[in-house]
Amino acid sequence: QVQLVESGGGLVQPGGSLRLSCAASGSIFSRNVMGWYRQAPGKQRELIAAMISGGSTNYADSVKGRFTISRDNAKNTVYLQMNSLKPEDTAVYYCNCHQSSATGIMYDYWGQGTQVTVSS
Repeated sequence: QVQLVESGGGLVQPGGSLRLSCAASGSIFSRNVMGWYRQAPGKQRELIAAMISGGSTNYADSVKGRFTISRDNAKNTVYLQMNSLKPEDTAVYYCNCHQSSATGIMYDYWGQGTQVTVSS
């Protein structure tokens, strides 16, 4: 019911910046949680940033102060601004939407992922 399309990944030098976008379509409920995850080769997928519909945000310690999650409801798009990038930020980044129906059923939707490579 929800489709997420990510874009904005690429190759960037250490200390550089990149902004990821996640365009959402479908049955987006009024109350939901949008999140950004990343997964490096051979490592577990980790939640790095999340935003609830009310605007509250949370960040993983590894990216706090460097990454910012935001959204534009008019465009149905969620962003992840990534500054001061480090080689250890290299991973595939995924957009996630978590929401519940009126009957209490929970849903999780995922984007296709976009590669971010930080290297000199």
